[in-house]
Amino acid sequence: MADTAMDMRRLSSTDPDFPAQLVHLTSIEASQDESVERVVGEILSAIRIRGDAALIEFTERFDRMKVAKVSDLELPRSARTEALAALDHGRRGALEQAAARVRSYHERQLAASWQYAEADGTVLGQRVTALDRVGLYVPGGKAAYPSSVLMNAIPAKVAGVGELIMVVPTPDGERNELVLAAAELAGVDRVFCIGGAQAVAALAYGTQSVPQVDKIVGPGNAYVAAAKRRVFGTVGIDMVAGPSEILIICDGTTEPDWIAMDLFSQAEHDELAQAILVCPDSTFIERVAASIQRLLDSMPRKAVIAASLGSRGALIKVRDLGEACDIANRIAPEHLELSVAEPERWIDSIRHAGALFVGRYSSEAVGDYCAGPNHVLPTSRTARFSSPLGVYDFQKRTSLIHVSQAGAKTLGRVAATLARGEGLSAHARSAEYRIED
Repeated sequence: MADTAMDMRRLSSTDPDFPAQLVHLTSIEASQDESVERVVGEILSAIRIRGDAALIEFTERFDRMKVAKVSDLELPRSARTEALAALDHGRRGALEQAAARVRSYHERQLAASWQYAEADGTVLGQRVTALDRVGLYVPGGKAAYPSSVLMNAIPAKVAGVGELIMVVPTPDGERNELVLAAAELAGVDRVFCIGGAQAVAALAYGTQSVPQVDKIVGPGNAYVAAAKRRVFGTVGIDMVAGPSEILIICDGTTEPDWIAMDLFSQAEHDELAQAILVCPDSTFIERVAASIQRLLDSMPRKAVIAASLGSRGALIKVRDLGEACDIANRIAPEHLELSVAEPERWIDSIRHAGALFVGRYSSEAVGDYCAGPNHVLPTSRTARFSSPLGVYDFQKRTSLIHVSQAGAKTLGRVAATLARGEGLSAHARSAEYRIED
């Protein structure tokens, strides 16, 4: 008998109030904690005005480190190379394999510049160039997220980003060697031992020692997320991610323990993570519920899993797999597993998901670490309009317009006519000068 009771919410698509129940299930409080916003606002203002001096104060206060100057917080390259060299064979091999697969996948995303010539000699096109400098935030201390380093840094370097600066807090001076080893493998250029909203501010505004970047990517706590929201516009950001999500569509033919553990794999992130099973087989749903109850006590993070599944998890009974896909599209989950006998048949029915895991052998965990596609994915229904992090997030496009003398006469007339229609005479005259030439 399990010590930790776990009874997930059951829903049925035939219930009269099912649409309302689904909305309630997938809603999450969006209001920001006022105290967090206030503290973050003060930190950003201090860094913008006082630069290094404020960065030192916040690092000493929050990370409990004595700092003489910010340059002391930048790790030498040798710290990364030594961390990589010190890894045991198994961990280094796994990290190298994951890095190679992530790099291989993202190299296929590279966009190329293009142009074409019109009959009169006018040339139009698009130039694709990489961002000059990007900041990567990585959680630090006892937390170890080397996979996050790979997923954020490798696409940036594949894109051709000129300089990649990683910030990672080291509370009480505690470094995570696995994170530093991943940074070396991924090609990170500089590493500063700073964290929190103050690190985001330093990257966004620049200080005497930390250069300003063009974009900030990477996960963080509520203070980091709030800081990223506030500096957007001064710099670009990847996204403001919500709690992790998984939705599994299963036809009842997969091992129940597999499904239970896949639900656990997201629920163990935090209490607000969401794990949902959608299935047309009520008997199988109860088998999965039994697996959850039996396996939960064996999990080191069982309290977190139980809180997540109890508050935001659900086992949903549907009429058929077609309806399951419709519900999945309404939820637009971060991760979606098609754990069915003929998964290819249903791929085109899924329009909204951050990542689609096809077939019962495609566990979400493989995607998190080493399949190759990025694990930085849209959450909170934003998969309806946004995409996974990729090389394209580190490239920008510039329009190319090279009008020939003949083209100026033709296009100039069109432009002048439209400009006068908008009451912009200088626009019209600017185009007309080329016609008269």
